[in-house]
Amino acid sequence: MTKVLTRFAQAAGLLLALATAALGDEPLKIATSAGPVGQLVQFAAGLAKAKGLDVKVIELTDWVAINEAVYSGDVDANLFQHGNYLALQNKQRGLNLVQVDNVGVIAPVGLFSKKIKSLDEIKPGDSVAIPNEPLNGARGLILLERAGLIKLAPGRGFSVSKLDITNNPKNLKIIELDPAQTYRSLDDVTLALVNITYLIAAGGDPNTALIIDRTIDDGLVLRFTAKPEKKDDPRLKAFIEVFKSPQVKQFIEEKLPAFIPAGFGS
Repeated sequence: MTKVLTRFAQAAGLLLALATAALGDEPLKIATSAGPVGQLVQFAAGLAKAKGLDVKVIELTDWVAINEAVYSGDVDANLFQHGNYLALQNKQRGLNLVQVDNVGVIAPVGLFSKKIKSLDEIKPGDSVAIPNEPLNGARGLILLERAGLIKLAPGRGFSVSKLDITNNPKNLKIIELDPAQTYRSLDDVTLALVNITYLIAAGGDPNTALIIDRTIDDGLVLRFTAKPEKKDDPRLKAFIEVFKSPQVKQFIEEKLPAFIPAGFGS
C-alpha cells in the first residue's frame, strides 16, 4: 500500500509541476453545483493548492448554466452531472461536451416523506412529487415501481415518463416539479423523489429515506466534463490526479452520507 501511495504522489507531483510550468499562475476554473458536490470540489481544490496548483471553484445553482459556462469557455471544466444527463444536454442544446476521466461519485435518489413512516401507510389518492427533468423524473418513476406503488411499460429504461404508467392501483397523484423543489414539497405532498445532492444542501438526512436507489450504474457517475479541446489541459489532468487521491475518497465516505465513490481504483 505504501508503494502504491508513493507512486501516486510521484505521478501527481510530476503532473502538477508540468501544469505549473506550462501555464504559470493562471488558475484552473471548475464549475460545480452548490451543496455537497461543491463541497467535494472545494476540498479537492484545497489539496491541489497545497501542491502548488491554483483551482478556482465556481458554484452555481442553475444546471444549464454550469454546462453553458464550460461551452462558452468561461470555465475549463465542470463536475456535477452524470453521463446520461450529459448526453441529453448535448442533444437538446447542441453542445459537444465530453467526460474527462472515469473518476467521480454517484449521488443516489430516494423517496422521502414528512407525513408517513412507511410505504405501507400510503393511501389511495395520495400525492407524489417527482422531478420535471426527464432523467431524474424517470429515476423517480422507476423507484416508485420498485416500491410496488405503480407499474411501468417494460423496456423504457431512463426514457420512461408518466405516460408509461400502466397500473396505478392507489390512483396516486404524480406531480412534476423542478428538481430543486421536490424536497421543499414534502410539507404538501405525501411522498417525494429527492436527489441526495439537494437533500443534504437543504439540511435533510439521507437515512430518513423510505426507499433509496443506490444503483451502481456507469451512466449515473458524476464526472468531470469539458470541451474536447480542453480534456488534455495539463492543469485539468493534474487536478484530476489530486481528485483521485485517497483523501478525496475518504472525504466522500465520511462527509457525504449516501454518496458512492467511483473510479478511484483499489
